[in-house]
Amino acid sequence: MKTRQVGASGLTVSRLGLGTMTWGRDTPAENARALLEMYCEAGGTLVDTAAAYGAGDSERLVGSLVREVSTREDMVIASKAGFVIRNGARIVDTSRRSLLRDLAGSLHRLGTDYIDLWQVHAWGEAPLEETLSAVDHAVSSGMVRYAGISNFVGWQTAQAATWQQAFPGRTPLTSAQVEYSLLARRAEVEVLPATQAFGMGFFPWSPLGRGVLTGQYRSGVPRGSRAATDHFAWFVEPYLENRSRGVVEAVARAADGLDLSPLQVALLWVRDAPGVTAPLLGARTAGQLAPALAVEDQALPPEIASALDDVSGGPHAGR
Repeated sequence: MKTRQVGASGLTVSRLGLGTMTWGRDTPAENARALLEMYCEAGGTLVDTAAAYGAGDSERLVGSLVREVSTREDMVIASKAGFVIRNGARIVDTSRRSLLRDLAGSLHRLGTDYIDLWQVHAWGEAPLEETLSAVDHAVSSGMVRYAGISNFVGWQTAQAATWQQAFPGRTPLTSAQVEYSLLARRAEVEVLPATQAFGMGFFPWSPLGRGVLTGQYRSGVPRGSRAATDHFAWFVEPYLENRSRGVVEAVARAADGLDLSPLQVALLWVRDAPGVTAPLLGARTAGQLAPALAVEDQALPPEIASALDDVSGGPHAGR
């Protein structure tokens, strides 16, 4: 698999990443192992997890499977901190105390003494300078190699990056991670311009529109899909409305003409969009991952990419 540099940093990753949000819950250990084996065999190097995924079970699986399937030095492990469970509810806590506690837990669960890319999972109520001081400490102490942010909007991205660049010795923000797909192009308005202006890499999550762009919901909600589960139905439902259906049909028509699947067309559009470093694939089975890996040497014809731009929200300013 081809690699890409993460922004202006010295970090390089494969141009497709493996997301693990469902590992330990909807993706059991045997499926996770098959996913990682297939991904590594294809040349993938980036595995993305978080302290909040599966109450830590995702990190435990990532740590054990990386040691079994690959070698630690060959993989780029990305994790996140800032979401915590209190009184049964998930809240954002980006205080120094909470972030560094999350980091210690992540290192233990992953079975490693460093995380390649540690990301603040969301914008919180703690003072930004306090949040970023925890990032500086994590890097200067050797527990973290590179730092990034996740789910920050444009002005938050710019403010955080500016703060870190304001004084020598602060840790630069290497990357940002937000949702981005043909069904969610808001990142083009401010986030992508900010990451490009500050030399940051960009990792789209849910590049397949929370699974909707695969076409599996064109005739209803299939059993076993995310939309059919109690804990993920809310996540998929916003993309099951009329506007999304029009985009899905356009992707399906393009797929028919190119002899590809809708999944492959939607993924190629994101992977090769301007400013993108590596989309994060949230496959739950090897059967879902295989078609994504099969398009390594393909690209959408420019006229198809432009047509999908138009049907999903208008011309892509950077294309």
